[in-house]
Amino acid sequence: MQVSVETISGLERRMTVGIPAERIENEVNKRLQQTAGRARVDGFRPGKVPMSVIRKRFGASARQEVIGEVIQSSFYEAIVQEKLNPAGAPSVEPKSLDEGKDFEYIATFEVYPEVTLGDFADIEVERIDSEVTDADLENMLEILRKQHTGYAAVERAAEDGDQLTIDFTGRIDGEAFQGGTASNTKLVLGSGRMIPGFEDGLVGAKAGETRTISVTFPEDYQNLDLANKAAEFEIVVHEVAAAELPELNDEFFARFGVEEGGIEGFRTEVRKNMERELRQAIKTKTKNQVMDGLLKTNEIDVPKALISSEIDRLREQAVQQFGGANIDPSQLPAELFEEQAKRRVSLGLIVAEIVKQNDIKPDSDRVRAMVEDLASAYQEPEQVVNWYMQNEQQLAEIQSVVLEEQVVDTVLQKAKVTDKQVAYEDAVKPAQPDQVEDDEAESSSDE
Repeated sequence: MQVSVETISGLERRMTVGIPAERIENEVNKRLQQTAGRARVDGFRPGKVPMSVIRKRFGASARQEVIGEVIQSSFYEAIVQEKLNPAGAPSVEPKSLDEGKDFEYIATFEVYPEVTLGDFADIEVERIDSEVTDADLENMLEILRKQHTGYAAVERAAEDGDQLTIDFTGRIDGEAFQGGTASNTKLVLGSGRMIPGFEDGLVGAKAGETRTISVTFPEDYQNLDLANKAAEFEIVVHEVAAAELPELNDEFFARFGVEEGGIEGFRTEVRKNMERELRQAIKTKTKNQVMDGLLKTNEIDVPKALISSEIDRLREQAVQQFGGANIDPSQLPAELFEEQAKRRVSLGLIVAEIVKQNDIKPDSDRVRAMVEDLASAYQEPEQVVNWYMQNEQQLAEIQSVVLEEQVVDTVLQKAKVTDKQVAYEDAVKPAQPDQVEDDEAESSSDE
């Protein structure tokens, strides 16, 4: 087998592979002999069909099958021989298919880049520290109560925060428009659910009252046909209901799976959940800074094939996330995901190199601790732990997360780290858009 490789540009390689005719013909003859033993041809008994007939009838298809298999096997042999690491499937172009002649094909593909790691000391990280205070706990209890707000009908004028049951009909230039009519819909005043001016126009309304309000749709309204247009809504108020916060009692605690311990047991459980959320938030924000630093200090060429594969994965995730069971992921524009895909693939390659150079393996104690931490949120934690430890796929996902954490720890040992104490509320606050949590190492280091 003859092999030659040339660099087209960057990571792209063109490999020419020549296969001796003898190898092809031997495989074709072997295939035809196997066919002759079972072929049924009119005028001949099974197993007695002349080879000339077999070759005439099945020779072309046998050759195509053999060539396909030889391309696959010889490509693998060639990349091993040339010590190449393809990133994605090759594009194959046969150069000669004539019977009795040497077979030659050209395979074009990208290779994985060589990653030369930058100095971790150039990475700056602000590592936050925080704790759950008693005041944070009390605030969370109030939030939980508000999330389970009930409403009771009152005989007074509507106030901000009340829930109204209404019918409404919207008109533009005197004509009703699509989506502008509803019956017996419930609306909390001040929720911002409706367009500006709608909810304000119902403050002071009473049950049984009909009001007409004039509003203008925002310029950036999602329905462009309505954007920036003036509308008039006729609204019938059926009921005004005032908010009622639930009491902190056993019935309320049971909604969260807390059956014993009363108020103190509930406080303990809520604090545990807050502390778990806090630990995760701190880990995430630290990791994001480390990943950003790795990208800045390690500029690498990224194979287009890997970006394309990652775009397909992100498309699938987007469809699943938004419940688009009838949406073909391939119809989503690739440009929507290209930047994120490139980032994830780049970090996956960098993280993989850090793992390789530092010989990092998932720490079994940390894996077990993470599983136990996840399981602690369930009523039967031991069963959850056993399920994870016995499920290879789920356990592999945990090991991947732990490996990522160990990579972050490795970088932090040399990075410029400053510690900052912040309040719980600030610590768990979602990251800004340009600091969105990445799953790069977790998803791409498996490439």
